[in-house]
Amino acid sequence: MNSPQIEIQLIAAVVAVACAIPGVFLVLRKMALISDAISHSILPGLVLGFFITEDLNSPLLIILAAFTGIITVVLVERIQKTGLVKEDTAIGLVFPALFSIGVILIAKNANDVHLDVDAVLLGELAFAPFDRLILGGVDIGPKSLIIMGVILLSTLLLLFLFFKELKVSTFDVGLSSALGFSPAIMHYGLMSISSVTVVGAFDAVGAILVVALMIAPAATAYLLTSNLKKMLTLSVCFGIFAAIAGYWLAHWLDASIAGSISTMLGFVFLTIYLFAPKKGLISVLYRQKQQRIEVSLLTFLLHLNNHQELKERHINHLREHINWQHVKAKTVVDLALKNNMITIDQQIISLTKKGSDFTNTALEYIITNKDEKIEHLKEDFFLFRG
Repeated sequence: MNSPQIEIQLIAAVVAVACAIPGVFLVLRKMALISDAISHSILPGLVLGFFITEDLNSPLLIILAAFTGIITVVLVERIQKTGLVKEDTAIGLVFPALFSIGVILIAKNANDVHLDVDAVLLGELAFAPFDRLILGGVDIGPKSLIIMGVILLSTLLLLFLFFKELKVSTFDVGLSSALGFSPAIMHYGLMSISSVTVVGAFDAVGAILVVALMIAPAATAYLLTSNLKKMLTLSVCFGIFAAIAGYWLAHWLDASIAGSISTMLGFVFLTIYLFAPKKGLISVLYRQKQQRIEVSLLTFLLHLNNHQELKERHINHLREHINWQHVKAKTVVDLALKNNMITIDQQIISLTKKGSDFTNTALEYIITNKDEKIEHLKEDFFLFRG
């Protein structure tokens, strides 16, 4: 690898980490779409900053763009609080309006400026190493890397200082207020960090990848854990992996680096979405099938408990009385046998003591606790699950 290749991957990884941290809190607060709104609505701030300074490298551009991002959040909340529209509708109203204002300002005052789709939407990480930061004649490094590095360090410092407050205000606003933490300050602080991060990453990776890096790693981590610290760690790891793997995918395909990183983020999310141990689609479908079989088992045991007649307890009677197909009846009977709930003698099914105890306990539980789950009861009795 040559030096630009290393720098491109380093920039991508730093941007991924910087975006992943606020992204976790946005996902937990159900504000994922706000990152998309901020990434587009910062355009008028950038344009105004350029008109004032006439310098694309001026820090005023970042300040005004971040301020525009905060204005976006405030406007979305104000519209939402009227109760006339929901949050997603408010976002859909605000950010196109602000983005359009930026486009109009460019069209009226900078008509010779070309808005390049690759630069604005997709970004081009391949050029990032050649935009250097020179101080006193000394090459400090790629400007994007320095800017995002400073933003990342600031984010980590604020996370360390206000982790408890952020955690409490994210999960329980009422408790946050009771403990003396202002939810509003935490909220707008988070929005400010998100805005600054979006602005800093906008030039290097573009609007689409900023949104992808903020939301996809956090959403993927959310499928694997309910622990906030683990979720932050996993989100950062997924972001770094997608950044590095996406670069090499782009190198192999000779395609857009930002587009390839976004594709890798989608691939990682899809993989976890399908195969996550607890929340993955396959796991959920298997658990639903298991629960259906266990409900059928309980129905079967209740039937045996209510009928002492031999004909009612004959194995072939299941298909006639309970109206089960042969495969389902065999599955339920096999599960009951494995768990020592029943015995079969000359095709007559009888409850064992364990089966009778489980049936009576489950029946009592259902009658007295209708709205509660009986999962722990099944765990006490079942050695084998459906």
